[in-house]
Amino acid sequence: MNRAIPYRTIDTKQSLVSAAFRGSGSWRDVSASVSESAAIVFARRGCCMSHVVKRLLLGLGANPAVYEVEEDEESGVVEELEAIAQLGNGKVELPAVFIGGALFGGLERVMATHISGDLVPILKQAGALWL
Repeated sequence: MNRAIPYRTIDTKQSLVSAAFRGSGSWRDVSASVSESAAIVFARRGCCMSHVVKRLLLGLGANPAVYEVEEDEESGVVEELEAIAQLGNGKVELPAVFIGGALFGGLERVMATHISGDLVPILKQAGALWL
């Protein structure tokens, strides 16, 4: 019988994201992890909307990297994600989904794209799905 890869979140206390915000890592580490991963979700710890995004992507067969952000680190994480996404005066909100190294959007964009049937082809093109 086939078994799925177990779901696991990355604790921000040990992740590249929190290391960069605490000064023990570099912003380039965060930027590199976003650009090198097919799908990454930056989520608030314990947030129901973040849970929905993670479960939807897992249900489709994508296994995104998940960075759970503590409440006290949220403003710094959002600032760095805005710099990575190069939005200018735009605002990144959590949960933030990066697909193929680019900011895809939050819960509303992920759900709308899934309902329209365009999410699976986008994930395939980014290399997050192999089917």
